Amino acid sequence: MITGASGGIGAAAARLFAEEGASVVLMARGADRLEAVAGEVCARGGRAVPVPGDVRSPDDVARAVSRAVEEFGGLDAAFNNAGWGSAGPVLHELSECAYDVAMDVNVRGVWNCMRQQIPVMLGQESGGCVVNMSSVAGYCASGASAPYVAAKHAVLGLTRAAAAEYGGRGVRVNALMAGSTRTGLLEPYIAGSPGAEAEMTRRAIQKRLADPCEVAQAAVWLCSERASFVTGGAFPVDGGWSAV
Repeated sequence: MITGASGGIGAAAARLFAEEGASVVLMARGADRLEAVAGEVCARGGRAVPVPGDVRSPDDVARAVSRAVEEFGGLDAAFNNAGWGSAGPVLHELSECAYDVAMDVNVRGVWNCMRQQIPVMLGQESGGCVVNMSSVAGYCASGASAPYVAAKHAVLGLTRAAAAEYGGRGVRVNALMAGSTRTGLLEPYIAGSPGAEAEMTRRAIQKRLADPCEVAQAAVWLCSERASFVTGGAFPVDGGWSAV
């Protein structure tokens, strides 16, 4: 199950997981774009089911998890990738709405997903694995808005707590700390703000934005048996941003 799967990292993950042989349940709010990604996966010989929905809604998440069980017999892996963020003004100038959206999508969304996904995995002899999307903003302040920074720190807390609670029961839980990534959501901001790309890559050792596939590859690895002894981790995929 992949959330935020209608574009960017989520869509790249849908393609890569399918190439590895996984059947994928794709969730995002944009139904048309989600259908297009699922159609692309199927055209390449994969198996994909689109389930439009919002991670802020427990009912929508439950519907996606149920489709995974109905269509494919279980849920072996989940990539909770859906998120929302902005640069925004400084903390005291932010609206309550901006705070609520950042927390609801980035934290409550991950919470909703794990609450539905983990019980299915616990009921399987094979267990399962979960990867949650955090950010370099979950490592320290990064120029993003304060609620986003707080939310991505919270995702790491949820990840570590879940890893500790379920590691002895066959469910692994990890997080990715992604750096700035060249997605459809970011491109308009870069195009309209001279110097934005240089500022976003200033601290990264590699001095560039990530391609969505580079982040998605890390999620695929963490969900595979190749990472069978890995749980409770927070893995930077940030071009060296967190190293300096």
